[in-house]
Amino acid sequence: MNNEVLKEKILAVLPKAEFAPAGQWLTITLPKERIRSYCQTLKDSPELRFDFLFCQTGLDLADQFQVIYHLESTEFRYVIVLKASIPNKENPEIDTVSDIYRTAEFHEREIYDFFGIHFKQHPDLRRIFLDEISDMIGHPFRKDYKDEVNIIER
Repeated sequence: MNNEVLKEKILAVLPKAEFAPAGQWLTITLPKERIRSYCQTLKDSPELRFDFLFCQTGLDLADQFQVIYHLESTEFRYVIVLKASIPNKENPEIDTVSDIYRTAEFHEREIYDFFGIHFKQHPDLRRIFLDEISDMIGHPFRKDYKDEVNIIER
């Protein structure tokens, strides 16, 4: 199935979906407030059944954060990307999808660890790679991160 047909199927269940310019995978851009409803709808729709979150990561842009979700329908073999924008860089937070996709539990911990993005209602949000003492040094994947010990600046 090509991306245009998939786009029509998605618009049938998410009429307000906004699509980014085409790449390999169809990409939906959305505000952070819609992430849970979009994920639940995409998973529950009998025509789509996006039942597998195979990748989730953070991105620090100049004026905002983004959380990027790669979803696959294991039944229909569709793949899409969701990009949720978080404009508040001082206190970045977004709803968890770990109760919709179990794989998100560790992905969200990694994003929290490296970017400092808080996932509301996450069952176990704590650092996964850096230890708890790292809280005093911050989040190393942020563009404004400065490592005074190893003299790393971005």
